[in-house]
Amino acid sequence: MTSQAQNLLIQGGAVVDGTGAPAVRADVRVRAGLIAEVGPGLVATADETVFDASGCHVTPGLIESHTHFDGTMWWQPGLEPLPGCGVTTVVMGNCGFALAPVHDDPEVRAQVVKIFSFFEDIPEPPFFSNLPWNWRTWSEYRESMTTRCEVSTNYGSFVGHIALRLAVMGMDAWERAATAGEIERIAALLDDALAAGALGLSTNFLDHDGEDRPVPSMLADDAELTALFEVMTRFPAATVQVVVDSLMRFTATATMERLARLTEGLPLRLQWGGVPTLKWQKDYGMQQPLWEMHQRFAEEGRDFWTGYAHVPITTTASIRQTLLFAQSNEYVWHEVVTAETDADKRALLADREWRARARHSWDNESLATSFFREPQPIVLDNSENEAGPTGITLGEYADQLGLHPSDAMAQWFLDNGLSSSVTMPDWEKDDDMVVRLTRDPFAVGNINDSGAHGQLFCGSGDNLLLYTDYVRTGKLSMEEAVYSQTGKLAQHFGFTDRGEIKVGMRADITVFDLDEIERRDKYKTFDVPDGKGGFTWRWTRDPAPMRLTLVNGVTTFVDGVATGARPGVMVSPQAAGDR
Repeated sequence: MTSQAQNLLIQGGAVVDGTGAPAVRADVRVRAGLIAEVGPGLVATADETVFDASGCHVTPGLIESHTHFDGTMWWQPGLEPLPGCGVTTVVMGNCGFALAPVHDDPEVRAQVVKIFSFFEDIPEPPFFSNLPWNWRTWSEYRESMTTRCEVSTNYGSFVGHIALRLAVMGMDAWERAATAGEIERIAALLDDALAAGALGLSTNFLDHDGEDRPVPSMLADDAELTALFEVMTRFPAATVQVVVDSLMRFTATATMERLARLTEGLPLRLQWGGVPTLKWQKDYGMQQPLWEMHQRFAEEGRDFWTGYAHVPITTTASIRQTLLFAQSNEYVWHEVVTAETDADKRALLADREWRARARHSWDNESLATSFFREPQPIVLDNSENEAGPTGITLGEYADQLGLHPSDAMAQWFLDNGLSSSVTMPDWEKDDDMVVRLTRDPFAVGNINDSGAHGQLFCGSGDNLLLYTDYVRTGKLSMEEAVYSQTGKLAQHFGFTDRGEIKVGMRADITVFDLDEIERRDKYKTFDVPDGKGGFTWRWTRDPAPMRLTLVNGVTTFVDGVATGARPGVMVSPQAAGDR
């Protein structure tokens, strides 16, 4: 459902305006979806509702800069718990993964879904049962989104390089470089997307699939990339987003040197992710070279922005659907994930020969940085049949059974059900680097993969950690934390009509008491269509809660609950001064 914007006066709060300026005690008047007045001692008119913000901060709505709600928003339009976490805009189409453009061949179109399903752990059935697929180009996709999909937050989307290649090359996109004719058609589809309001181009130089194939964007040669960058220069408000590898094969430095060479002299904004913020990456020697590269790009005057996460990576292992095993080079365990039937999965888990291969792979073939090399702290926290024991670590369980950790985990799934899962401990963050990047003028924060990995859980509500873990502890000021998740991101993406508490801006606003908000514990909710007329589950969490969230002047969260309003609109980049 949609709602009309109301006339509202937010009184008595500490306004943190999203520019980094000091908080001021002021009232905020909202009319017709816009911020109409900001100042102390404003008096309510007869047609206004008054919201008491005493003891609270009043800030621009938070922008989630890296999400994967592309499919999810079609079957979960409320996007809970985002309204209760103060989120008013989400950015999709990341990592080169996007739902448009698509090929005429249904088999090739299905590849788009399979890529989302594998890399983002989103079930395939609702993509086919809940999306209309009445588009081929990105401009047609936008038309379908804006007329058929009503959601609780604003949304903007990149066009994905992988989708572009598949739309032109079909399945050959997985196998080879594009021909000159194909490059021309890929570039034309990119031009269509940017002209229709896409945020820019996202591409991926990180991921390999379950067969260890590099994703199609990694097969693009210099000629193809150069053609795409030339198209980008015609749209100065748009961004190139690049996902690089500082996690597995450690090719980030070489990738960025290549892209710096190809974009030399071009008026191009590029977001790359980025400088690592996990302690093991620092200790492994990955952080310093990329930080030095970040500084070099700034010194060279490039419009390059470094993406980073202020949240740890929490990873869950499932044998229903996960990329964790494959991306850890643990392909013996990945055989269980790809086994077609439950009987096949059980047969493998119980097979003595498979268990021997799995033990060897666990100890010798998995990446040296993978969780499997340190099994002791892995938590057995989700038993499908509640047979248990739960809450203990895999190491403790293996000791109880007198088994190798791989055998113990196989036994866990056999005894507790194939929909059980185990959770790896949070990787320790390098808080000093998080703070440094939050303060850096060319860094993009609030990256958390929200919307992906539903049964493994990633992102939703993680934005709150910048307040609870950094502002409360004095590592950052409230003004710095708000700016990094609002005005700074709006500037980066070209959202010139929102991101600040300023007269004339869109009324994307949130109100919260810092002492009240928390990133809440996860729990299961059954609201994901299973393609058979029923529903399967995902992890979610309760709202922070914020006191109030407005999207385009419409209340999406108040008094501890989401209102059900769906006022979100597609947002597109605009050059400064074009609002």
